[in-house]
Amino acid sequence: MKKILQHYKSFDYNNFFEKLSTSDIENIIENSGEKILEDLEFLALLSPKASNLLEKMALKANSLTKQYFGKEIHIYAPLYISNICDNECSYCGFKHSNPIKRRHLTLEEIEKEAIFISETLGIHSIILLTGESSINSIEYLKNSIKILKKYFSTVIIEVQPLSQEEYEILYKVGLDGVTVYQECYHKETYSKYHLKGNKTDYTYRLETPKRAALANLRSINIGTLFGLGNPIEEAFLSGMHLKYLTNTFLGSQFSISLPRIKEAYRNIKPENIVNDKEFVQFILAYRLAFPMIGINISTREAENFRDNLLPLGVTKYSAGSVTEVGGYSLSNNSEPQFETDDHRSVQEIVSMLKTKGYQPIFKDWEGNL
Repeated sequence: MKKILQHYKSFDYNNFFEKLSTSDIENIIENSGEKILEDLEFLALLSPKASNLLEKMALKANSLTKQYFGKEIHIYAPLYISNICDNECSYCGFKHSNPIKRRHLTLEEIEKEAIFISETLGIHSIILLTGESSINSIEYLKNSIKILKKYFSTVIIEVQPLSQEEYEILYKVGLDGVTVYQECYHKETYSKYHLKGNKTDYTYRLETPKRAALANLRSINIGTLFGLGNPIEEAFLSGMHLKYLTNTFLGSQFSISLPRIKEAYRNIKPENIVNDKEFVQFILAYRLAFPMIGINISTREAENFRDNLLPLGVTKYSAGSVTEVGGYSLSNNSEPQFETDDHRSVQEIVSMLKTKGYQPIFKDWEGNL
C-alpha cells in the first residue's frame, strides 16, 4: 500500500479532471459492474464533472447493490467501554487533553451493557470501541470479547491498532473483525491533526488492516475521516487501500465507512467540509467501483438523509447508537466521542426499513468458524 500512496503522491489531480469529458464518465458508469474499474476510472467517478451525472450513477449503484446484496440491510450497534485515550487528535472529543470525565467499564459493567443491547434492543452484531490507551490492554480486550460472544453472533473491535499476534489472540476467543480508520491518507495532513501518542505513527496505522487480515479476521472495515484532507483525494486513496486489500487478502470480507467530522467538543469544525451532494457522489463511486463490498452509514448522519441513502449502495446501518461510555444501561454523565444525528430506536429503524421494502439482518454469521 505504501508503494501505491507514493505513486499518487505527486499526481496532478486537477490536470486529470480538466482532461476528463462527460462522455468519458458516462462510459465508465455504463461499464461499471461489467468489469473491474481501473484506478483512474474510479477517480473519474469522484471528479467534479461526475457530480452532474449523479442520477445515472445512482441508477447503476441501485442495480448493482440489488444484484449483489438484494435488499438486505445489516444492523449493528456500537458499545463504548472506555474513553481513556493517550492520543492528542485535535478533532476528537476523547483526546488526552480534553478535561472530560473519563470512564473505563469493569467486566461486570460490560456484561450489563451487553445484556441490555442484546435483550432489550434485539441487536446481535456489536462493535466494541475504546479510546486508544495502554489501559485497554490485550487482556482487558480478550475478557471483554469473551463476555460479548455470549450475547452477540458478531463482535468487531474499533480500538488502538494491534499487532498480528494480538489479533490472533483475540480471534481465538471469538473476535470476528476490526474497524480501523486511517483518518487521513495524506501523510503531512495526518501529522497536522495527530500530535501526540501512538497514533502519530502513520505507517503502523496504515498497515493495521493487513495485520488483521493475516490474523484470519473475517470482517475488516476501513475509511477516511472526511473533513481533514482534500475530500476527493481522500476518497480516492481510501478506495485504493480497499482495492489493495481485497486483491491481496481473499479470506477476509472488506467494507468501507464514510464518517464525516461532526462537532465533537468546543465547536471543533472541519476544514474540508464534505457537503451532502459530495457525500452521495462518494458512496455512488464506491459502489460502482467495488460492487461487492459493504458500505456502512452510521448515526453521525441525520435520519432523513440516511434513509435517502439506502437505495444508493448502503448495506450496513447502525441503530439505537449511544456514543457515551456506559450509555445504554448504566448511570452516565461522560462525554460522547461525537454527537449522533439519528436518534431513532432500533424498532423505529426496523419499521422504516420494512416500510421501504428492505429486510433488516441482525446476524452476519455464527462466530469465526
